[in-house]
Amino acid sequence: MSYVDEVIAQVKAKNAAEPEFIQAVEEVIESIRVVIEADEQKYRDLAFLERLVEPERIIQFRVPWVDDNGKVQVNRGYRVQYNSAIGPYKGGLRLHPSVYLGIIKFLGFEQIFKNSLTGLPIGGGKGGSDFDPKGKSDNEVMRFCQSFMTELYRHIGADTDVPAGDIGVGAREIGFLYGQYKRITGLYEGVLTGKGLTYGGSLARTQATGYGLLYFTKELLAVNGIDIAGKTAAVTGAGNVAIYAIEKAQQMGVKVVTCSDSTGWIYDPEGIDVPTLKQVKEVKRARLTEYAAARPSAEYHEGKGVWAIKTDLYLPCATQNELPLEGAKQLVANGTIAVCEGANMPTTLEATKYLQENGVIFAPGKAANAGGVATSALEMSQNSERLSWSFEEVDSKLEGIMKNIVHNVVAAADKYGMSGNYVAGANIAGFEKVAEAMKAQGVV
Repeated sequence: MSYVDEVIAQVKAKNAAEPEFIQAVEEVIESIRVVIEADEQKYRDLAFLERLVEPERIIQFRVPWVDDNGKVQVNRGYRVQYNSAIGPYKGGLRLHPSVYLGIIKFLGFEQIFKNSLTGLPIGGGKGGSDFDPKGKSDNEVMRFCQSFMTELYRHIGADTDVPAGDIGVGAREIGFLYGQYKRITGLYEGVLTGKGLTYGGSLARTQATGYGLLYFTKELLAVNGIDIAGKTAAVTGAGNVAIYAIEKAQQMGVKVVTCSDSTGWIYDPEGIDVPTLKQVKEVKRARLTEYAAARPSAEYHEGKGVWAIKTDLYLPCATQNELPLEGAKQLVANGTIAVCEGANMPTTLEATKYLQENGVIFAPGKAANAGGVATSALEMSQNSERLSWSFEEVDSKLEGIMKNIVHNVVAAADKYGMSGNYVAGANIAGFEKVAEAMKAQGVV
């Protein structure tokens, strides 16, 4: 059995109850097989893959808090500090009922390679809790965040581990978390990113993941001789990533006709109206049924099925494994040109393979949605220098980073004879930088 196959078998045996983590590891390790097998014995002697797939540190803790009725609630908190070979751990905090250790490990593992692709000195980590902020009062969210940070603070720092937001963690949550960190430590430092502009946040951070996705998509299409202007697009999700992906797509001349949330999806043939969507989701924090009520041209559909709408581009921006094989087959039948992931691993392995085999340009999230963490790293730089850059300066740096990622991904795929396979290109390009750093630092 080859070294790659041995490690994949070990991961499956040791983490049998964590399918998302196994999926993420299998995708990456299979992609870099060609690199490993070019010098297999050396990698085997260093137990290199075993060290790569095992987190440097896993922190799990209880989070007790008191709800508005005076009842004590208890959630689980996590922080997985995965790999610090190229910089301090960097990755978001996710608050969602689906969170368990396997989800956090999968996200942290993906973050290693995503962060490497940005070209910035940040390692991979992730964290969160099974707490659900939906339906909670501001005071309940504050009490949870303060309790969460009362444990987490001892494991993070501006040069150690710098968390950010993810699903369920926006400006409100980051503010509460930062306030408690400062209260406990007495330190005013860049320990969290996604902060408000009045206390060390960066302009363009809110827009970064969505805008970055479109900068990436536009450049990747251009590499393939395709102009993004005039295309139609289906977007899933209705959160931060989706909203600003839609906004930037429209600025580029793309007509976006769908969005979705956890209960259903919208088809608006006149194009999604961003101000209305922002009002519904960012101000009212309401369901998309309210968007449909406000827009006579919009149709609301329960459940999933955005892929049924015929568009040129498909940009999944919701959550992991949202695009199954059934959806991929419909996209191919619809003549979809490209699928670029705004969320983390939103396409199943079977769907990814089907899209690639049927000529659809496919860009994995670790490359296409790296704009968020890239801009978080830019926020870290501003905090370290005690500076604040203009929106235009940050946005320009973001666009440059995303274009560089496209060309590095394309080059890596070409180098190993896998032209057009951008999943392999992204994994190889991300891996090579981390691998060199790990080798240089010895067996640690």
